[in-house]
Amino acid sequence: MPRILIFHASLGSGHIHAANALGEAFSRYADVEVQIEDALAYASPILRETLIRAYEQLSEKAPQLYRLIYEGSDVSDLKDSMSNTLLLSKIERPFFRKFEQLIKQAAPDVFICVQQIPSRLVQLFKQEFDWPQPHYVVITDAVAHSTWINYEVDGYFLASDLTASILTKQGVDPELLHVTGIPVKLEIAEAKPARQMRERHDLPLDTPVIALFGGGLQPRRVRLMVAGLLESPFAGTLAVVAGRNHALGTALADLEDGPAMRLRSLGQIDFVDDLIAASDLVITKAGGLIASEVMARGTPMVIVDPIPGQEEWNADAIAAYGAGIQLRLPEMVAPTVQFLLSAPEHLAFMRSQARKYGRPTAALAVVESILARLSV
Repeated sequence: MPRILIFHASLGSGHIHAANALGEAFSRYADVEVQIEDALAYASPILRETLIRAYEQLSEKAPQLYRLIYEGSDVSDLKDSMSNTLLLSKIERPFFRKFEQLIKQAAPDVFICVQQIPSRLVQLFKQEFDWPQPHYVVITDAVAHSTWINYEVDGYFLASDLTASILTKQGVDPELLHVTGIPVKLEIAEAKPARQMRERHDLPLDTPVIALFGGGLQPRRVRLMVAGLLESPFAGTLAVVAGRNHALGTALADLEDGPAMRLRSLGQIDFVDDLIAASDLVITKAGGLIASEVMARGTPMVIVDPIPGQEEWNADAIAAYGAGIQLRLPEMVAPTVQFLLSAPEHLAFMRSQARKYGRPTAALAVVESILARLSV
């Protein structure tokens, strides 16, 4: 029975969702044992707290500085980049003693990393201990930052041919690149007719539904978007999901239905995929996982306020596919939605592009590829 050890790092929720999607896919095989671990749970408390706080503070409160660091650390020379990540792993190693112990105790047959930190540490240990187990990396962004590329990696699983093309031009061996899509939860591969989802969640059957995922957005900016949409002359329903962003719920508390557009405020929900399937259009940030989930469902996107760095690059890729539109000003959301609702042929084109590039079975594709290599 092969033992699979999957590592993520709890910097944002996307990596966790990708790891869980892979775990769900592996669970379909009775003769496979899977263990999913957060690498940061095995770091020293000081480093863990520092990394999490730095990520949250920079990405949310100092995005321009975050962009400078993110783009400044993206090294174009492949050898220089790999040498840098190897050096960084040596610096980090003293803070990850428990992580090293975990790997030795688990003694897996395969390493899978869906985040850069555990991947660069695994490369270091494989070099030092001459471990023979394969090490696979699942890149959870549409465009890969150079820190994803390490020594001692037996294969990279990628979002698209575009991702593969960029990495090949940077000098990564094409034999290592496998285009599978970013792993999303398996329920997205199940048919969910929009009408059925609307009936299930008491949404209108005969007018458009627009979903706005605002959990990671600034409340002030979301309020501008929502207020503009409520003034729309188009009949429809705007479903705003606040998630754990309690400040957003407060910011929208005094808003009411517009002359034609109804407002439905939602907090934290457990039917995100149902809502995406029910919607004509989704307004969201461009996290690698949420964007992949929306595209896998074949729903067009309006992308707002991406985090500088990886989310901006994801947004560029989605716009290049024709599956979404990226906006900077919150005031432009309402006119853009009105334009799309009045241009069904344009919306249909975006939907077809989302279906073309979305990969609802990505998790299964990654798992099947890895298991096939184990059996060779």
